[in-house]
Amino acid sequence: MNTLFDKIWDSHVVAIVKNGPVQLYVDRLYCHEVTSPQAFAGLRERGLKPLRPERVFCMPDHNTPTHDQDKPIEDPVSKAQVDTLEKNAADFGLTYFGMMHPRNGIIHVVGPERGLTLPGMTVVCGDSHTSTHGAMGAVAFGIGTSEVEMALASQCVLQQKPKTMRIAIEGMLGKGVTAKDVALYVISKMTTGGATGYFIEYAGSVVRELTMEGRLTLCNLSIEMGARGGMVAPDGTTFAYLRGREYAPPGEAFNRAVGYWKALRSSDDAIFDREVAFHAGDIEPMITYGTNPGMATGITQTIPLSSSMSEGGRASYRKSLEYMGFHEGESLTGKPVDYVFLGSCTNGRIEDFRMFASIVKGRKKAPGVTAWLVPGSWMVDAQIREEGLDKILGNAGFKLRQPGCSACLAMNDDKIPAGRYAVSTSNRNFEGRQGPGSRTLLASPLVAAAAAITGKITDPREMMR
Repeated sequence: MNTLFDKIWDSHVVAIVKNGPVQLYVDRLYCHEVTSPQAFAGLRERGLKPLRPERVFCMPDHNTPTHDQDKPIEDPVSKAQVDTLEKNAADFGLTYFGMMHPRNGIIHVVGPERGLTLPGMTVVCGDSHTSTHGAMGAVAFGIGTSEVEMALASQCVLQQKPKTMRIAIEGMLGKGVTAKDVALYVISKMTTGGATGYFIEYAGSVVRELTMEGRLTLCNLSIEMGARGGMVAPDGTTFAYLRGREYAPPGEAFNRAVGYWKALRSSDDAIFDREVAFHAGDIEPMITYGTNPGMATGITQTIPLSSSMSEGGRASYRKSLEYMGFHEGESLTGKPVDYVFLGSCTNGRIEDFRMFASIVKGRKKAPGVTAWLVPGSWMVDAQIREEGLDKILGNAGFKLRQPGCSACLAMNDDKIPAGRYAVSTSNRNFEGRQGPGSRTLLASPLVAAAAAITGKITDPREMMR
């Protein structure tokens, strides 16, 4: 009667505090430059060292510039954070993939693509989008700075066990509908707090048919509806993706691992605390119109009327639309766009660049649009060039930038100016998320590509060959 989540969680419990939390063993700890400095400082103050340094991997991503990475970082705050992480990794004997290192990139892109994240693992990082790694069949979640210190010192964290939820999406996705659209649709229905306190397992025919990249996108956005994390049961797609990856088990050890991984599934009679179902036929290419990821609608639909909402939420709803410069009942299609961002831990993988290139091939970027195309890692950058996508993008007037979190958040040079509209493949559209006063419309790589070519919000299905 156990769920997949229960099986992994229970097998990692070290101790249970009476009337308190669980001490949970951690298989993999990822550290980036933003949330780790205080944790390392805490170790120094207490005279401690990491218990199992071989299970800790560090890399900068939030503050790294996406150009001229071979030169010193100009912004003093960003430089200090990146330099501090490098020093901490060296002082404590931890694996460090710095800027320009071939294994560098966004930590939630690098972990899966290098085989560092494997089925059955518990994975933590001082970053909410650690939920991404759950796509590999792992229990992965973000932790706070004090918990990063705890994990470094003891290879364990103290956690309350979340409730379980299964979200099943059945049917077949329509033309131009991607994993990003599925995620935005689910969040729009669940709301940004609809999964608070739960750990989600995604299931159903749609999820089974998704590529690993698509599953990573879906799990990445779990946190945006309040969930503690999201996961997908490992299957043939997972095993094929992992075979031959750098840190995955080699040779016969991989076959033995697959034998274990195949058992990582919810029992047929598993009982979840909540079950939710959606149908693929109801989902079209999505785009957000407000200031949280739940404020999303199908690209052919209009912005909802506040009269359809509870009286308590109308004021904040209208405030959000005022910030965005939109009005109730109007269509987003045809609205002009200033910036387009392809990248982030949500949509910075090779499949995302393939989708973007499929739309822009043989066309030209709209002259009034600034486009930032940022691979999620140096491995993705290499794949783009191996497949000739860089030439397709270059011929259309686009230029690749260097790996990093980039315009997902305003912690590096890639900031959207105040009042400007950005169609972004990232994960959050909060006020000022991409820069003070910036206006973000979250969408898939296909919707972003269509906007980059036309200079306005466009249904990508009109441009698909």
